[in-house]
Amino acid sequence: MRKTLVAAGLLALLATPSLADPAHGLWQTKPDDNGNFGHVRIQTCSNGKICGGLVASFGPGGQPIESPNIGRAIVWDMEPQGNGQYRNGRIYAPDRDSTYNSRMELRGNTLGVSGCVAFICREQEWTRVN
Repeated sequence: MRKTLVAAGLLALLATPSLADPAHGLWQTKPDDNGNFGHVRIQTCSNGKICGGLVASFGPGGQPIESPNIGRAIVWDMEPQGNGQYRNGRIYAPDRDSTYNSRMELRGNTLGVSGCVAFICREQEWTRVN
């Protein structure tokens, strides 16, 4: 009887659709003003919104480099709007040491990310790593 209950529980878990947001995963940024780029892990934060932190940094030649920003939040407070749209978030740009109002748009294996101050915006497309 116990084996039957365990098997039923496992089947129920496998049949449950994934609760992960489509933007979850590891994303490679475009090179910044210095030619450096990074890997940002996107996930759901404790407040239920989408956030992402820098997990690795790379120099212009693609070699790993040390960065004081590893572990730092890069995007946070993104509110999923459906259809791959995220709004009302914030983004930190390490190359400019500035934080901006932000939004994101998921397009398959690319993530359009923009940061704005007033009407001046800066946009990038990040590529899914995994």
